[in-house]
Amino acid sequence: MATQSATQSEFALEQSLIEQLQRMEYARVRIDHEGAMLANLKSQLEIHNDNIQLTQPEFDRILNHLNTGTVVERARILRDKFALKREAANGKPAETIYISFLNCDDWCMNEFQVTNQISMSAKRNNRYDVTILINGLPLVQIELKRRGAELKVAFNQVNRYQHESYDAGAGLFQYVQLFIISNGVNTKYFANNKYQSFEQTFFWTDKENNRLSDLCEFAKEFLKPCHVAKMITHHTVITEEGILKILRPYQFYATEALVDRVKNSNDNAYIWHTTGSGKTLTSFKASQIIMRLPKVHKVLFVVDRKDLDFQTTREFNAFAKGSVDATTDTHNLVKQLTDDTTKLIVTTLQKLNNALIKTQYLERIAHLQDKKFVFIFDECHRSQFGETHQNIKRFFSNAQMFGFTGTPIFADNANNGIGQIKTTKDLFGECLHKYVIVDAIKDENVLRFAVEYVGKYQYKDSANQLDIEVEAINKQELLDSPYRLEKITDYILAYHAQKTKTPSFTAMFCVSSIENLIQYYALFKQKQAGMARPLKIATIFSYTANEASPLANGMIPEESPDVPSNARINQSSRDKLDEFIDDYNVLFGTKYSTNDNQSFYNYYQDIAKRVRNGEIDILLVVNMFLTGFDSPRLNTLYVDKNLRFHGLVQAFSRTNRILNEKKSQGNIVCFRNLKAATDEAIALFSNKDAKETVLLEPYENYVEKFNKATEELLNIAPTVASVDVLPDEKAELAFVTKFRELLRIKNILTTFADFDPASLNLQPQQFEDYKSKYLDIHDKVKKHTDPDKVSILEDVDFELSLIHRDEINVAYILNLLVSLNKLNPIDAKKRQKEIIDLVAGEIQLRSKRVLIESFIEENLPKLKPNENVIQAFENYWTANKKEAFSKLCAEENLSPHELEKILNHYTFANRLPRDQEIVDTLNFKPRILERKPIIERVADKIKSFIDTFVEGMGGSV
Repeated sequence: MATQSATQSEFALEQSLIEQLQRMEYARVRIDHEGAMLANLKSQLEIHNDNIQLTQPEFDRILNHLNTGTVVERARILRDKFALKREAANGKPAETIYISFLNCDDWCMNEFQVTNQISMSAKRNNRYDVTILINGLPLVQIELKRRGAELKVAFNQVNRYQHESYDAGAGLFQYVQLFIISNGVNTKYFANNKYQSFEQTFFWTDKENNRLSDLCEFAKEFLKPCHVAKMITHHTVITEEGILKILRPYQFYATEALVDRVKNSNDNAYIWHTTGSGKTLTSFKASQIIMRLPKVHKVLFVVDRKDLDFQTTREFNAFAKGSVDATTDTHNLVKQLTDDTTKLIVTTLQKLNNALIKTQYLERIAHLQDKKFVFIFDECHRSQFGETHQNIKRFFSNAQMFGFTGTPIFADNANNGIGQIKTTKDLFGECLHKYVIVDAIKDENVLRFAVEYVGKYQYKDSANQLDIEVEAINKQELLDSPYRLEKITDYILAYHAQKTKTPSFTAMFCVSSIENLIQYYALFKQKQAGMARPLKIATIFSYTANEASPLANGMIPEESPDVPSNARINQSSRDKLDEFIDDYNVLFGTKYSTNDNQSFYNYYQDIAKRVRNGEIDILLVVNMFLTGFDSPRLNTLYVDKNLRFHGLVQAFSRTNRILNEKKSQGNIVCFRNLKAATDEAIALFSNKDAKETVLLEPYENYVEKFNKATEELLNIAPTVASVDVLPDEKAELAFVTKFRELLRIKNILTTFADFDPASLNLQPQQFEDYKSKYLDIHDKVKKHTDPDKVSILEDVDFELSLIHRDEINVAYILNLLVSLNKLNPIDAKKRQKEIIDLVAGEIQLRSKRVLIESFIEENLPKLKPNENVIQAFENYWTANKKEAFSKLCAEENLSPHELEKILNHYTFANRLPRDQEIVDTLNFKPRILERKPIIERVADKIKSFIDTFVEGMGGSV
């Protein structure tokens, strides 16, 4: 379809869309205000409910029922029915009828309307562009911007509406299920969740992942009445956490394909969705729909180890509370299998196999052999090639098996050690849907990888370099050399802060054997002895089978046991692990050991939690955590082991989860030459031309891009002073857009070990000066208060998270203070002013400025020359934090315990509290009219506290 003129106005875009929707059998209705919306709702509900006639008192009772609860509670009301008690009239007796608001079973059987420019008054007067009404309720809101405008402008406007006026209009706009934003050429959709970020907005695609971004193309497919109703009724998840989630297109196509296969065939199949693409949500939604099909007796979601059993059960129940019961042991699994009311079970492969081979269990489930069971296997390549798979097929004669994998087994990477090639297709048959890593990167659902290869070794007296991957030479002695391991440790300590933008992200270090792991752990400990702020190193591995390993019951990964290459080491691996766990216990105040399986498993879980929280700087492993572990805060993988095929992609993929603008890629630092293996794996799991998409470009390319962008910036503003005399907002927009591009490129450049500011045409001081002007424009726009004159810069994404230099944080300031305390009074005074100016200029530190300046001016002069400045500052900071915490609790009558929970959750999830969470902190129950202003006031104070005492501390302060 031809794209319309690039000069098309927002009004013309809106009219064109409405006309298109009318041709798609939406009824056009004109609704200008709240009264018209309510009148339309009454008539549409009457039509939808078999043309009944509602009296005004009856409609008022329905309206009263509709106008209760949060967005999520209303989403549940929407999908339920209302018992309306009708009074006796016209000789008819009193009766109760059930009012339907949305037909979820026959989703096409609803009433579809479109309107535009509905006006609502609340904090500000707002007009909404295009609204789709289903049965009179506004369920889809479309926000349009002129062609050429940033799409994020529309997103920001939707967020502004949510805070300013969506509670107006009798609250009916809180029934919006999904939003659509478009500038004509780019169109995205997202669920109604006021805490969402722009990263949670999605393009629609066809089944082959071809994007339908033009508004006309998008509307033709996505806004078909039956399709949009199906997305709302079948492909939206209401989580127990109070969040609406809507499936992405590849999740939709996979779910539809699985459901269709169960309805129309008994054949097995698998889904190939790349690691990190959200297969848990896909598998949950598919399981939820399939288990309701009349022909299906039960659905079993099968994972291959206990921690994933627990994790998946928790995630499934987060999507729908009580949807699954945890199968804590084989006995409980058998109980669930024989309970006809349990339709969905999450279990491990080990427990399922026990049920099929042990006589005491087999007798109890014998009657189920002919029942229709649907099995969905998580990461189906890992454990499906053994006897268990055959046991399931032999027992369940009417079973249908589906697998999910991010890295299928093909003939090229099949290696089962028995001389017989078995692939994912051999086991599961046809691949129903593919969403490979290049698709995910294109859609910005995962990040690219920046792979660096460190370490070339030379023969003595030779100019020829030795490629350490050449298998014809016995290089094990070289690879295990203590000198080499020490140099690698030095490299990591030197570059870790740069790679992880400390303290923003964390790292994992995978090594080739437990023996090497033990040596690396000792080196990190030795080299950091006496450091004021050493990196927090944690480790875990499975000890050998003859040392009572917890592998036996599937508590931890079995795929590649962490076994020493030399079992006859001087001290057992288990004793060493206990030493490391003792260090961990001292560091975090815990009490774990290998004395029993449960304690070891709890240790495993605690490490996972602390890595996700950013409390562990480097996790040192052999095989554990290299598959099935997600932590968005992990951005770097150090590699000193040989990886290939799915093992390589799985390991690399620990680093590429989306988090924020600062996390621009997953960093892979290889101390072995894995380039050929990397290229081979990427080609295998995407396509033959995918390397340039999956991997970041070389350092030199980004230098070239930065310098080209610098040239273009100087054409707009040749000097820093010239920014002040830019002729109009259009010129300011050009400057902001170009400097923002520089920010993004520099964010990538600074992660390279080769980074050298001298290679850039914009020198550091110039960059900082232009940055100040960029911030000035941002501050000017945010002070803009005239509602009748909207700035074109108002909704530009200034990407403030990229503004501060990553090393300029509280930890950095502390180091400056240490040096300040050692200077003579004159130099100290000069340096003091420089530090205060630095604090004032860094946006991340602005909220902390008063406290830092107060310490410098009042407390620092009182310290003795050799007194510990860092400790003094920490004591000062802690005292002020406690005082501010107590003051906040006293002023707003908050529960200290509940407020502490909110602060801890922010540290974990980087999310500000929701309204109900704020209400839960109050020691009193506010009246309805008081509730909103109290929530807003307390929310502002909590955010201020977080900005000052929690966010961006850059250390343990």
